[in-house]
Amino acid sequence: MSTVQGRLRIAVQKSGRLSDRSLDLVRDAGLRVVKGNNDLLYRVENYPIDLLRVRDDDIPTFVADGVCDLGIVGENVLEEGRNGGPVAEVVMPLGFGRCTLKIATPPTLDYAGPRSLEGLRIATSYPRVLRRYLDAEGVQADIVTMRGAVEVAPRLKLASAICDLVSTGATLEANGLGATGERIRTACNICW
Repeated sequence: MSTVQGRLRIAVQKSGRLSDRSLDLVRDAGLRVVKGNNDLLYRVENYPIDLLRVRDDDIPTFVADGVCDLGIVGENVLEEGRNGGPVAEVVMPLGFGRCTLKIATPPTLDYAGPRSLEGLRIATSYPRVLRRYLDAEGVQADIVTMRGAVEVAPRLKLASAICDLVSTGATLEANGLGATGERIRTACNICW
């Protein structure tokens, strides 16, 4: 347990897809959450628990380094957080926050399956997840790591294809890309 006043600290995403779902999960467990003086720290009134609201990609580090005792995070983010240092481990899947990473290509790329990516450059914000997928498919490709606006990479000739989170596909379409049938699925977990 965290040494901060003997309170359990749980890291949750401050904004984005999992933020509201994480707070709902805590409230559904009977915890009365009260917003603190700022958006960073929420307190639980009826138990010695604090919720630290941070960027999702910081959660694995905060948990592995002992800043927080637990974290609620997507497994794609957890895997990306494994950087050779201390590792946060999955305690249990939560059954929500499922997302799909998809390979997307411009119409000029004749895509006929994962082998079509052989020798190409693929842009993504999830290089470790993509590398695991490519290795499993036996595909050698260069990965270009980006921290946002991945969908512009083919238009800028930075990469031939992308791997990114896709919900409606509207952003892909607006950038002249189409999602392939290839899916890399992830879900939300509690980690420690």
